[in-house]
Amino acid sequence: MQEPAVEKTESAVVELKPAKVKPVKNPTAKKQRSFRPFFLSVLPPLFGIGMLILIWEIIAVKNSAFPSPWVTLQEAINIFSDPFYQKGPNDQGIGWNIYASLKRVAVGFGLAAAVGIPMGFLIGRFKFLSGMFNPIISLLKPVSPLAWLPIGLLVFKSAHPAAIWSIFICSIWPMIINTAIGVQRVPQDYMNVARVLNLSEWKIVTKILLPSVLPYMLTGVRLAIGTAWLVIVAAEMLTGGVGIGFWVWDEWNNLNVPHIIIAIVVIGLVGLILEQILVAIARAFTYEDVGT
Repeated sequence: MQEPAVEKTESAVVELKPAKVKPVKNPTAKKQRSFRPFFLSVLPPLFGIGMLILIWEIIAVKNSAFPSPWVTLQEAINIFSDPFYQKGPNDQGIGWNIYASLKRVAVGFGLAAAVGIPMGFLIGRFKFLSGMFNPIISLLKPVSPLAWLPIGLLVFKSAHPAAIWSIFICSIWPMIINTAIGVQRVPQDYMNVARVLNLSEWKIVTKILLPSVLPYMLTGVRLAIGTAWLVIVAAEMLTGGVGIGFWVWDEWNNLNVPHIIIAIVVIGLVGLILEQILVAIARAFTYEDVGT
């Protein structure tokens, strides 16, 4: 007997793969992450300014002679509504006074850069010149810039060039010192390669020293411009004429305290703008972080 044929069927094996679970996006968390840097950069300065205004208001409440922030704001609106008026040689708007001070700073600072930066290269490059000028720099650098003002008045017989002289003499030291330090810190390997290649002094300065020294030089320039702006305000208080320093002193003689506070804020803002301009220039020419 033949056995009945058994039909063999292959059972299909179904492989079950785990389904991919997509993470649920939380738009709220994403917005919080995106707004966090904004809040960290904006809120602290706002809190700082608010605290300053609060302290200012408390002082104004305790001392009736001291103007409140609201009174000072109203005076600032009046002043800046016509900053370039002219009613005489000693009665001009705040815009003209700022312009006169910036012009003196530009001349004195430019002369200091034209003299100080090349001198810094020479002092840093040659040991003989370094030994000759270091005692002079160490002696004259700590002298207050205003101590040089009578010398300027004696030599130039005029207040305007005397103020420029004070800016020049106070701005030159940071540029000389920082440039010289930068030259002295150039790696000796670079100089050895230049000696092997028999490069001229001009090529050594332009191809090796200048790119290496540029961050130090710009740091000296930044320090110098801040010092120059400080000095011109004090010098103009003593010499008179047109300028933001003279404007502050004139308003003090008139017992106009709100105008003095406005001038202090303006002086700070102008100094901040000048420094930020130089920071931007430094960032454009160097790879270092010069924001601090």
